[in-house]
Amino acid sequence: MACSQLARRPLSIIRNRLSNSTSARRSPLYLDYADSQCDFGVFRRRFSAEVPASEHTNLIKQLREMTSSPIMDVKAALIDCNWDIEAAQTELRKRGKVLASKKSARTAAEGLLALAQNETKAAVIELNCETDFVARNDIFQYLASTLANLALSVENPPASAAGFSSVGPEYLVDLKVNLDHPKLSGETTVQNAITEVAAIMGENVRFRRGFVMSTPNGIVSTYLHACPRPGLGRFAGVLSLEAEDQISSSEALQRVGSELAMHVVASKPLFLTRELVSSEAMESERDILRSQTAESTGKSQLAIEKMVEGRLRKYVEEVVLMEQKFVVNDSINVKVCVLEWSQLLIGGQRSLHIMSECHKIHPHTILDDLLVHLDKLFCQTVLDILSKEVGSSVKIGSFLRIEVGEGIQREGTSSVSEPVAQAA
Repeated sequence: MACSQLARRPLSIIRNRLSNSTSARRSPLYLDYADSQCDFGVFRRRFSAEVPASEHTNLIKQLREMTSSPIMDVKAALIDCNWDIEAAQTELRKRGKVLASKKSARTAAEGLLALAQNETKAAVIELNCETDFVARNDIFQYLASTLANLALSVENPPASAAGFSSVGPEYLVDLKVNLDHPKLSGETTVQNAITEVAAIMGENVRFRRGFVMSTPNGIVSTYLHACPRPGLGRFAGVLSLEAEDQISSSEALQRVGSELAMHVVASKPLFLTRELVSSEAMESERDILRSQTAESTGKSQLAIEKMVEGRLRKYVEEVVLMEQKFVVNDSINVKVCVLEWSQLLIGGQRSLHIMSECHKIHPHTILDDLLVHLDKLFCQTVLDILSKEVGSSVKIGSFLRIEVGEGIQREGTSSVSEPVAQAA
């Protein structure tokens, strides 16, 4: 009966009684908490009115496009800066520079070579990073190209005996550079630009080395291999062609120069001529060949020495540019060599026998000497043809071959020296 009477009472009376009884039992602590919750709700509504939640995703997208930073870092910076995109961008740059300084000791063996040139001058620089993923990034590539153009603009760099100048970090890091990239703009120093790119990429970025080659009378030819885009690559060959007489930059000179630069990349020469091979390099190679030959054969010491000298000539042919076979047009050179040898074998056998009798020299020794001279003629044919075509004697002044990461000790490998092909 009581239940039925309670059921017939108005619902509003029951709600009021329950509300009053609950309020009477609430403690002061509970009231403060409730008030704080109410204040937080007001703050949340006011903040949401300034930056609606629907705009958060758009701000994250904009800041990520502006900085290329990881999305979680972008979001954290925006939250810390109350979704102020300019303040968040500044905060990301501060955080990135701190991280970049911490990562500066890490090995950076990947990267790109950047090339800039005009008719008489060329500059090539190496910019390193930790992974090839960063090397494919547009910001990293833009910085590499900018550094190459800056190296090209350096006036009167100190020249070396090898015919090119070194313009490494010691010459460029303090110079001003004007950046014009959507994510990297304004005037700053080279060092600050590298640090900022390292902060954006999240890796160690290092400007390792740079070289400039020029010639007063001739051209500087270049070749890049493994190019993600023009002016960038992983292998570079730079070569100067010099003419005795003043000549204009002809098409033939440009064409042959490019082919020779490509030859430098493919054949990896270390010296320009046989005379420039150091005695230390020859003695070191001779000792290695002597040890290998003695272990693999049981022949006498005299026979071993003859074999070593023959292999040493082969070594010279491999590391001396003027002794190498021209990789671009090898068939023509082989034809010339075969022609010279056929003339020797058919028309010169009698002369060879007379020379050996008069000078008491074994015919094989004379043949070896003739082979050396024929090989030299064989490799210089390209320059001889070019000289006739341009109407002036043309020679190779100097050359340079660079490869990304060469000489850098990677983790888990032994230490090696940094090889840079040089010639005078």
